[in-house]
Amino acid sequence: MTAQVLPAEYAGQQSACVSVLSDVRNHIGHLTLNRPQGLNAIDLHMVRQLQFQLDAWAKDDDVYAVVLRGVGEKAFCAGGDIRSLYDSFHAGRTEHLDFLVEEYALDLTLHRYRKPVVALMDGFVLGGGMGLAQGADLRVVTERSRLAMPEVAIGYFPDVGGSYFLSRVPGELGIYLGVTGVQIQAADALYCGLANWYLDGERLDDLDLQLDNLKWSLTPLKDLQGALAKLGVQHLPAPPLARLRPAIDHFFALPDVPSIIEQLLEVSVFDTHAWAIDTAHLMQTRSPLAMAVTLELLRRGRHLPLERCFALELHLDRQWFERGDLIEGVRALIVDKDKKPQWSPSSVQALDAEHVASFFSGHEG
Repeated sequence: MTAQVLPAEYAGQQSACVSVLSDVRNHIGHLTLNRPQGLNAIDLHMVRQLQFQLDAWAKDDDVYAVVLRGVGEKAFCAGGDIRSLYDSFHAGRTEHLDFLVEEYALDLTLHRYRKPVVALMDGFVLGGGMGLAQGADLRVVTERSRLAMPEVAIGYFPDVGGSYFLSRVPGELGIYLGVTGVQIQAADALYCGLANWYLDGERLDDLDLQLDNLKWSLTPLKDLQGALAKLGVQHLPAPPLARLRPAIDHFFALPDVPSIIEQLLEVSVFDTHAWAIDTAHLMQTRSPLAMAVTLELLRRGRHLPLERCFALELHLDRQWFERGDLIEGVRALIVDKDKKPQWSPSSVQALDAEHVASFFSGHEG
């Protein structure tokens, strides 16, 4: 591994303490999230390291492509360090908003990067991890991959560009994933377009060997695709969501969250009954406000370009710590761990359409 290339404020840290490892081999910049004890969740320090290195490699003609991964087999990245945002808000500091502004800028950098990016999405890919991975050109899943935008479970909404990439998943599948926060595995990730290559986890080392010995001949992107084609596939049989697609497209096109839950509870068709009841019961544990705002956010996102999706998410963020359910969700599930969040409102029946709409007031588009 080559020496770290980090800004001056990171100099002097021992490599064992560096939460983002960087390495250049065979014209490929490798970025590794190195926080395994926290499932590689990212904090502001890591966001700044990633941004610095990507900016440097963008200007380095000797770097043809970037590979992004997480240490260990458990997680690519399990999201943002939510507890640090909670602490910042309660202390009256600004780090929580600083983090979101800079995290979104990093995600946008990956979406717009001039060199191909490969994301090795092995293990958990949640929230902020999805924000990093969905900007990559080549998104690789394994049998261990578990993808989700689970924000509604803690009283938040899908951010990090979720209003863009979820809203462009076929049919109503992205609405379903965002409003429920459910996890999907490799076959469904490929089916939804949230990944485009599958590789057996045991072949990741073979991929590294291929990349280390890659003979650059075509464009970098085509060369990388050729390396993946020798080891992986782009489709897997029988994705579970394909069978559920007609039901999902029907229920999650309904006008609002109460209607969705009400009709799910009335399903009697044998092959979708269990799924519908389980989905309704899951939604009844989520923040009603977060689900309602998520539904509106994703429907708006369908008609917005990427930059405006990020801007809309930031518009919501600037209100959400004070007016939303995130702080209560983090308290109940992460801080006090009583697992009894007191959502406001407490039920979907108590949702007020004007209150939901007020979060979007003043934002263009």
